[in-house]
Amino acid sequence: MDRIRRLSMEIMDQHKSDFGIDFTDNKKALDKVSIIRSKGLKNEIAGFITKFIKHEIREQKEKEEREKQFDKQMSENQTEAIESDTTESVTEDAAVVEVTPEESTETTSNESQESTN
Repeated sequence: MDRIRRLSMEIMDQHKSDFGIDFTDNKKALDKVSIIRSKGLKNEIAGFITKFIKHEIREQKEKEEREKQFDKQMSENQTEAIESDTTESVTEDAAVVEVTPEESTETTSNESQESTN
């Protein structure tokens, strides 16, 4: 682990709530929680902390978005399953009514007699 990362992580372990996504504010917070005399080192640490926090926020938003999409997809799948179950039960009810061959021929002969009369 390089020096900037190590120092940044040590500072964030104890004072993470003091830092945000603004580089300038992070430099000021860094002045409050530590003594860094080198301007370049302070800028690098503040920059790393800023980048790290922005990355964490972005990952959290992406995770929430994936969870929302998953929940939406699951609810759509459940709705489709319920609709297909309803359609299948209606189809099954309709299939129960059957006409035997004898009834079919009787109906046909009765219809032909009525048409000749």
